[in-house]
Amino acid sequence: MLEASGAAFDHSATISPFSHDFSNRLYGPNGFSSLNLQTGTPARPRSSYGRVKLAAYTALVLSIVALVSVAALAVVVTRDLGGQATFTSTTTLAPISVSGQLIIPPLSLADAPPILAQQPFGQRLTNINVPLNSTQLAVINDGPDSYFETAAQMYLNGSLTNVVGAQIAPAPLFTVNGKSAVTYLGAISCVYCGENRWAMALALSRFGSFQNLFIGYSSLGDQDVPTLYWAPAHYNSSSAVDWGNFYNGTYVNFLSIEYASPITAGFEMQPLSYFQTQAKATNNSVYEAATSLIVRENNYAGTPYTIWAKYAVLSADAQDFGDTTSTATTTSSTTLPISSMTHDQILSSFAHPTTQFAWTEYAAADYYIALVCASLGVGSTSSMTSPPICSSPSVSVMTTQAEKA
Repeated sequence: MLEASGAAFDHSATISPFSHDFSNRLYGPNGFSSLNLQTGTPARPRSSYGRVKLAAYTALVLSIVALVSVAALAVVVTRDLGGQATFTSTTTLAPISVSGQLIIPPLSLADAPPILAQQPFGQRLTNINVPLNSTQLAVINDGPDSYFETAAQMYLNGSLTNVVGAQIAPAPLFTVNGKSAVTYLGAISCVYCGENRWAMALALSRFGSFQNLFIGYSSLGDQDVPTLYWAPAHYNSSSAVDWGNFYNGTYVNFLSIEYASPITAGFEMQPLSYFQTQAKATNNSVYEAATSLIVRENNYAGTPYTIWAKYAVLSADAQDFGDTTSTATTTSSTTLPISSMTHDQILSSFAHPTTQFAWTEYAAADYYIALVCASLGVGSTSSMTSPPICSSPSVSVMTTQAEKA
């Protein structure tokens, strides 16, 4: 089992941990799996026969409850922020394999050009949709495995102060063109997606490389957090989907589905049926299969939502919005430390990690990496060797935890 590590960082009373939640169909009000059974008060028996009959009925009800509980535990992940992240699957899910062209997005959008003007924190869209330069991109693509190993050690020994861990559910192994696939559904306006893309990019860099990544932000109404975009975003659109990315996968393929809405507004998202309709309009069999898989999983409860080969992660896998010692440029008590950082400051912290923020992002990447390492080679048509990161000692321990789940 993979364990959730670290203590919660209480960044704002207005932010609830890990994802924008649209449904409680799988989770109770605290965000964790729950099973709430209510029974009425039984009538008092009038005779010994009645007591025997009541006992028999009670035993039957308890047996049914036990069976329901076991079935529920077989497919639902429970994450205890102070303890463990576990799941058990007693069902072998049939793998899904598709072939086809991946969507390659445009490098620029006429209706969403870069904004080059310097703007203040909290109202900042400076350089939105500008591609990272080669030095910035190298921080993501070329970081040493030793950083990931150190972060994995910190995750395992509990020395992280920010939370790493997520609710995970089994998924069919999804392969695209013979490689295991990582599938992402998010929104450009979403603050949790904004934080999570940093960890995702670091994780994916161990299984391939990005030709391009782009400067982005969560919406001005959702903390204005500096982030990465997988592709130029339709940040002026009332409703659109940004499909695809510029990732070259050696070991995995990456499918990204990003909802775009006015970046100057607040958080916005559409139901899954919207994405199914939009996927069909692309006439792309790979993305149609990916959106259908998300619907089939029937555990989507908010953004970000990802599937790492054969593991669905139902939220962001970290709560990492900066260090409490970060220099703030605003007096607002609800401003996240990361909102007062520039992209260059974040990338510099990754290039020379010394802060809890940077180590947590690497550990969050390790969490995803472990899921991929646990999945690679299962049902894949590729004969390539295992990625070097999977042999890193502490990452291997995390991978073993995932394999035993």
